[in-house]
Amino acid sequence: MNDLAKRVEELTHILNEANYNYYVNDNPTITDQEYDKYLRELINIETEHPELMKPNSPTNRVGGEVIDKFNKIVHARPMLSLANVFNEDEIRDFDAKIKKEGFNPEYVCEYKIDGLSVALIYEHGELVRGVTRGDGVTGEDITHNVKTIKSIPLTLPRPIDIEVRGEIFMNKITLKKLNEQREKDGQPLLQNVRNAAAGSIRQLDSRVTAKRELDNFIYYLPEPEKYGIKTHLEALEFMKSLGFKVNPANRLVSDITGILDFIDEITEKRNKLPYEIDGVVIKVNNIAMQEKLGYTAKYPKWATAYKFPAEEVLTKLTDIIFTVGRTGRVTPNAVLEPVIVMGSTIRRATLHNEDYVLSKHLMIGDTVAIRKAGDVIPEVVEAKFERRTGKEIPFQMIHECPMCHSKLEKIAGQADYYCKNPECPKRNIESIIHYVSRDAMNIEGLGDEIVEELYNLGFVKSITDLYSLEDKKKAIMEFDGYGEKSLNKIIENIENSKNNSLERLLYGLGIKEIGTKTAKLLASEFSTMDMLIGATREELESIRDIGSITAKSVVEYFATHKDLIEELKHIGINMTYKGRIAGTNEIVTDKKFVITGTITGWGRNEIKDKLESFNAKVSGSVSKNTDIVIVGANPGSKYQDALNLGITIWDEAKTLEVLNNLQ
Repeated sequence: MNDLAKRVEELTHILNEANYNYYVNDNPTITDQEYDKYLRELINIETEHPELMKPNSPTNRVGGEVIDKFNKIVHARPMLSLANVFNEDEIRDFDAKIKKEGFNPEYVCEYKIDGLSVALIYEHGELVRGVTRGDGVTGEDITHNVKTIKSIPLTLPRPIDIEVRGEIFMNKITLKKLNEQREKDGQPLLQNVRNAAAGSIRQLDSRVTAKRELDNFIYYLPEPEKYGIKTHLEALEFMKSLGFKVNPANRLVSDITGILDFIDEITEKRNKLPYEIDGVVIKVNNIAMQEKLGYTAKYPKWATAYKFPAEEVLTKLTDIIFTVGRTGRVTPNAVLEPVIVMGSTIRRATLHNEDYVLSKHLMIGDTVAIRKAGDVIPEVVEAKFERRTGKEIPFQMIHECPMCHSKLEKIAGQADYYCKNPECPKRNIESIIHYVSRDAMNIEGLGDEIVEELYNLGFVKSITDLYSLEDKKKAIMEFDGYGEKSLNKIIENIENSKNNSLERLLYGLGIKEIGTKTAKLLASEFSTMDMLIGATREELESIRDIGSITAKSVVEYFATHKDLIEELKHIGINMTYKGRIAGTNEIVTDKKFVITGTITGWGRNEIKDKLESFNAKVSGSVSKNTDIVIVGANPGSKYQDALNLGITIWDEAKTLEVLNNLQ
């Protein structure tokens, strides 16, 4: 048995090294025949002696694990997306904002790979988890599929704990081969590499994923200071030294000219690359500078993504139809002859409002140019007047609601028309869809079609009706498509939504001018629904980022929806904010902290959360702008940095005294 265990170690080393040389270094060191021989030998040993199989055996590359569902995983640090810029002026604005903070940065330019983001977590050098970005806070556990991607190391050359982040993607040639086979099998074709990669990584059966030959590039190290790294380029080199595949096509530049030159060069090369890119990522190189610049609620302030100009195609505008949203706003929409734009089939596009249509002089029957704004949202750019035949039909704005036929009203100073009928079925359907959506009450299982069907069947006419579905379960199950198991899960998810924090409810109510960010701001400021309802316009307007229009909208909403709020309270919906409410303390508020070493009874993240709850800032590196360095047992080099710069130092006793008195 010892000989077999030794042979397993040898085969594992040979196969891992071969994978690394082939998929990361693009430099095969053994033939395919040799690789297959070694792999078959390892599979045979593991089959006969399963006790010798290791969790990260190279045999996992071929798949085989089947799961029931994707478990939710909360990221240790949020996976934020990047703000987008679309032209030179916006790139210069990005640079100007950073320089306004007193910095003169160098930038690293990298390809923006068209795939899906992933976080890889290693413990003692072994891959233990792969997680999708999800909503940035919570992702899905895709470890069983990540292990099939041969450019992702299962074991690192050093037994360290580390998280890295990158992009999973599918090469163009892989998509081509996959579609050729799907066409032979009579299956629908996959339209673009992004969708193909996303669909492949979310397979419950990892054998399917393994056949899709996915690839990846690693581009971000969340906690570089733990490894003594001071720049983003150093982080890339560090991750490469650990065996990760890092895209070599990056460049350090010192100014805007360097950024624009990089963009011009890659624009010419874009179509010749083996994978799709949809832009260029621009990052401040210096890590300490990144920390000082910080983050907005959604994006890092030290990075942005330049998106390539959208591709335009021509198609026919066959009709203009009207839809009713949750607020009653009536929107004209273009019905188009199906056309593929940037890899996606487009059949509809919003025309926003009457003024938009008239400004573009659109007529039904026109040949129109379509593009995807930011490579995502389809829009009608213009009509091709020279192609008109005289048979085109002029646009006419409707004056009755297309659903309930109530007279539409146009609000003074606005371009939009509204259906004011509170009983309008389409308004009610859209308001329920919004209420259950991911950013609102996040009730899984209630997709748009199910909500509409439950509405049309008479089971859910308002958001409060959702909470009585248990009583109607038997009646619902009489209709085709509603099994007891799936219905029980929906009812369970609805019940769980009662415990959501106040900001989700505020956003879900669909109050005009209240997005997710404003909902959280109001919830944290007032703590309870009753406190918010009692607020005056003046009190609301005194809050930073709350303007007069938003304040007016909030006051008017609660003045007319008291009965709804009371009914939701009676149902048992949580009406309090469960997040962290910032306090003030003259010792820590607005101070910049760095933590090094271990404090008895407190984890580093606990200290960080406590300080930040009093509006302090915690950084990973010491600088002349640091106010206080907390020094515990076994401190690192940050202690000496603090001494050299003459920065105030708190020992464990002082730190515990302050932390225990922060109330």
